[in-house]
Amino acid sequence: MNQQIIINADSYETRIAILEDGDLAELRVERAEQRRSVGDIYKGRVNAVLPGMQSAFVDLGLPKTGFLHASDLAESLASLEDLSDVEEATERGGRRRRAAAPRIEDHLKKGQEVLVQITKESIGTKGPRITQQVSLPGRFCVLMPGVDHVGVSRRIEDRAERQRIKAIIQDLKPKGVGLIARTAGEGKGDPEFAADVKHLVKIWQKVDRKAAGVHAPALVHRELELTASLIRDLFTDDVDEVVIDDKDSFAEIQAYLKAVSPELRDRVKLYKGRLPIFDHYAIEPQIEKTFERKVWLKKGGYICIDHAEALVAIDVNTGRFTGKKNQEETILRTNLEAAREIPHQLRLRDIGGIIVIDFIDMEIEANKRAVLDELRTQLRADRARTRAFAVSDLGLVEMTRQRERSSLLHYYTEDCPHCGGLGKVASPETMLARLERAMRRVASMGGERRVTVKVAPEVALFFVEQEARRFTELEKRFRIQVDLKDDPQLRRGEMKVFAAGGKRDLTKEVVGSLPGA
Repeated sequence: MNQQIIINADSYETRIAILEDGDLAELRVERAEQRRSVGDIYKGRVNAVLPGMQSAFVDLGLPKTGFLHASDLAESLASLEDLSDVEEATERGGRRRRAAAPRIEDHLKKGQEVLVQITKESIGTKGPRITQQVSLPGRFCVLMPGVDHVGVSRRIEDRAERQRIKAIIQDLKPKGVGLIARTAGEGKGDPEFAADVKHLVKIWQKVDRKAAGVHAPALVHRELELTASLIRDLFTDDVDEVVIDDKDSFAEIQAYLKAVSPELRDRVKLYKGRLPIFDHYAIEPQIEKTFERKVWLKKGGYICIDHAEALVAIDVNTGRFTGKKNQEETILRTNLEAAREIPHQLRLRDIGGIIVIDFIDMEIEANKRAVLDELRTQLRADRARTRAFAVSDLGLVEMTRQRERSSLLHYYTEDCPHCGGLGKVASPETMLARLERAMRRVASMGGERRVTVKVAPEVALFFVEQEARRFTELEKRFRIQVDLKDDPQLRRGEMKVFAAGGKRDLTKEVVGSLPGA
């Protein structure tokens, strides 16, 4: 498989596309005023300790306070299991498995200053998720202060190679810290690991000194910018080339690789084409498709992806695919194709949290297992931590995907001002019924014999062209003359009512609220 990293660095926005055989697999975006915060280390002050939630809220000097759960206390490090089983989660920025967490009220009190690291960005109304279990990722290792263990990434599967790497980093491990060998360390020797460990130790010493000399709340250490961090984390021997369109960023990447992986420098290229780089690699059309609700499968089926407040729902349909055999076989083939496409879409759109998949109902238990097995197999390619549960009695598959930031949809869009995020607006028929209720309220007030009603042009056209008779009947029934006005400034579901020749606004009194208005 051919892998490429394509970087478009503008003054306002940096976009990094990961291509697999020319197809967009991942897209990372960072704007100057919306810099990512995962990995940043702060000296914070505890604002509140909530024993009932086993959590604390910590002032980091940011607009929203950080959320610290008892399982992320420094004291929880003592209960960590063998790191050889959990280093992958650490490498991805995820949470580590551990025994029962200590009671938070026994270790934290209001006003206490603590060193914490952001593990999940602030999303919506929620503040950032933080931990006292600091980890510093390098090119080949992750350094963990306060842990006296070593581990090797589970993505390195060869047993002899795992033992070789573990022996190397065991000898290099300084006292008082833990080390985890990353996937990029496969095949590397003592010099590469030694240089990486030396670099990470220097960073930690600097963090430790700065933390001791400042008062909370204060930023102690800032994670690398998006481009540098992804080069560090993703640019492995499996990547065929990195192409970037910015000279300064190109120079920075070259300088970084010269220090840590000089053998990869030749794979980094500066794009000099006339077309925008994402146009040259046909990435822009693929990005546009990531915002579509419906995703067609190759054989004619499709999936629908819907975002709700608490979860993401994915529905699978046969669509145009009718198959050539029996119905069960057709459904199985559609579900298998969806099971391969859904993990791709989750990764591409960076969808995290709770996900519910409604596969097409199958009768044969072996077919259900086959679809679930295929889904789990495809999820293994995802760097984010995922977990898919068994098919429920209702035929649903519940799964989770690690979330560090908002999805691409939420990053690039906002709720529609016309529908409030519903994706729907009031129909013209609904607006006519709404008008009838408004006139009834005007009539009940007494004294008004003439009103001005303003609606969107398409609604006004519906009233006079398709419902003229009913409109006239309403005027006769309530004995109120209606001057209908089309107002291009009004949204489809909006209606305004005025009395006294348009001088007195009756809208609040007579027009009720309606979803999609």
